Amino acid sequence: MKLAHSVLEQNIVYRLWQAPFASDKFAPVHAHNDLSRVRRVLDVGCGPGTNTHLFAHSRYLGIDLNPRYIAYARKKFARDFVVANVTTYDVPRDRGFDFILVNSFLHHVDAPAVRRILAHLRTLLTPDGHIHVLDLVLPQRRSIARLLARLDRGDYPRPLEEWRNLFSESFDLVVFEPYALKAMTATLWNMVYCKGRAKP
Repeated sequence: MKLAHSVLEQNIVYRLWQAPFASDKFAPVHAHNDLSRVRRVLDVGCGPGTNTHLFAHSRYLGIDLNPRYIAYARKKFARDFVVANVTTYDVPRDRGFDFILVNSFLHHVDAPAVRRILAHLRTLLTPDGHIHVLDLVLPQRRSIARLLARLDRGDYPRPLEEWRNLFSESFDLVVFEPYALKAMTATLWNMVYCKGRAKP
């Protein structure tokens, strides 16, 4: 498993692994939002710029801890990318983000870290802004999806209600939508899309 995980750390392998599911994974975001109206985007755990093309009209900043991902993204896209820890990254109050994206990142960190990350991201939202979290759900019943969740690089796939509870500590829920990524008719991954406003 360690070998497989290290292979996925390579940006070209990661992109090939993600490509067949990228459109379906982002479908709930498109369904509930008009991305053409987004002004400033913070893409947390942006990887090699997987979602950058969706925000060509917006001011975009991608942040990731992996310097290889960021180096690739900087070469491919004429956008801003930074290697940084999201829990310590900050912006001036007058330069907040109206769209914060956290795509398949939080299942890589434990619950206390999720709480710290979400609490900090809440402070980076503009008053009219929303956070958008897409992440892996651990099914309760035995299934292919449960097995794949356990085999994922992230050590912390969570049941739906745990995601709801963690998210609701920092944000008021606007959308909480479970969905599935499938191959043919088989569910390979259970996901959840959370959209929220910062709690006052």
